[in-house]
Amino acid sequence: MDPEERFSALVDHFEGAPGVTAPGVGGTRGFGSAALKVNGSIFAMLSHGRLVVKLPRERVVSLIADGVGSPYDAGKGVPMKEWMSVAGGTDELWRALGREALDFVGARRR
Repeated sequence: MDPEERFSALVDHFEGAPGVTAPGVGGTRGFGSAALKVNGSIFAMLSHGRLVVKLPRERVVSLIADGVGSPYDAGKGVPMKEWMSVAGGTDELWRALGREALDFVGARRR
């Protein structure tokens, strides 16, 4: 499965969850326009064929150290502390990271 198909499956998985908005809803353009959001905040998106998720900084550091992902810099050359990207992986990994990101971002936006 290519990254676009895998992300589409992730969107389908989370669509309908409380507070979750699918990509393209709301007509926004630019950063985050193709992202999964909870209560208006991005928790997962596809960028350059990679899953990008927002997680606690310590969790991002740990996952990168374990080789699960790499720092995400949004094209500015400076890693964003609470974001990481994942190339490849399994559907299960993407769903688990997506759930973790949804829980993290959703808890912050209540």
